[in-house]
Amino acid sequence: MLIFSGSSNLPLAKKVANQLGSPLSKIEIHTFPDRENRVRIIDKVLDKDVIVVQSTGVSPNRFYMELFFILDGLKRSGARSVTLISPYLGYQRQDHIFRSGEAVSLEVIVNLLKTLRVDSVISLDLHSLRIEEFFKTKKIKLSHLSALSVFAKEVEKIAGFRKRDMVSQPVSASSNVGRQTILASKTLDYNDIVLVSPDMGGIRRIKQLAEMLDGKFPYVSIEKNRDLSSGEVESVKINGKVGKTAIIVDDMISTGKTLIAAADLLSKNGAEEIYVMATHGILSGNSSQDLQNSIIKKVIITDSIGIRPNRRFGKLEVISVANLIAGELKATSH
Repeated sequence: MLIFSGSSNLPLAKKVANQLGSPLSKIEIHTFPDRENRVRIIDKVLDKDVIVVQSTGVSPNRFYMELFFILDGLKRSGARSVTLISPYLGYQRQDHIFRSGEAVSLEVIVNLLKTLRVDSVISLDLHSLRIEEFFKTKKIKLSHLSALSVFAKEVEKIAGFRKRDMVSQPVSASSNVGRQTILASKTLDYNDIVLVSPDMGGIRRIKQLAEMLDGKFPYVSIEKNRDLSSGEVESVKINGKVGKTAIIVDDMISTGKTLIAAADLLSKNGAEEIYVMATHGILSGNSSQDLQNSIIKKVIITDSIGIRPNRRFGKLEVISVANLIAGELKATSH
């Protein structure tokens, strides 16, 4: 099995290749002065099963065109099968017609992948369940993975930090109760930590995460209004009780406006610490600066999208999904 990578997320491709014990195969991607790309497959792929790693982010048009040329080059060179690893699938939010006259852009992408003879696709936390139907209709095998398992570990870490902070609180000198007795009583109230869906569409996701955590943490959802023309978001109502620590979980961060609006509403309703966890860090526009300046304590994303240095900020933490992807490849190769 040969592994090729486009230029969108080379660090993740290298991590996946290392997990599989295989080096990245050689490919040449040249960009002309007018920004056209030329792609050449260097390693021999005749009758070989190949993997292509290419995500999209703030430059979906550029990375999709690059991907299409890679796929065409592989098939012209005789590759037996092609598995596309696209952790973040660009245009997935355009999976149906919102207003009359709009294109269903994601369906166009899937049609192109079929035309270029992609056999299977591995992706993470797709925006809606209807996306799977596009691939099923075109008879492209889709492995839909989720980063919730890695987020569950992060939630447990945050809970552990809170418990450690509680038991390390100093004992009042005037107390007649022994220090050991006081520390023993400082148990963590899980109701102080609440999982949050920033909109009604994420309720299924937040319920799944709560189940992974054995139901120890309550969850709430936020109702929001969005202007389809301007994209402006207003969080208007919380369905449930807010704890002292709120952990917002979402599938992606684009402008960050939804998350910042949700954090502000949570703060007004009693949350003292607010964390954000999201699979895909698109981080478009001024989102990095806006999130850094917000009341959010930490933003945790995965490396499903390559994060450029100018998009990073102090509150940002990136965790890898290479193990998830490599595990899926190992499972499906047997």
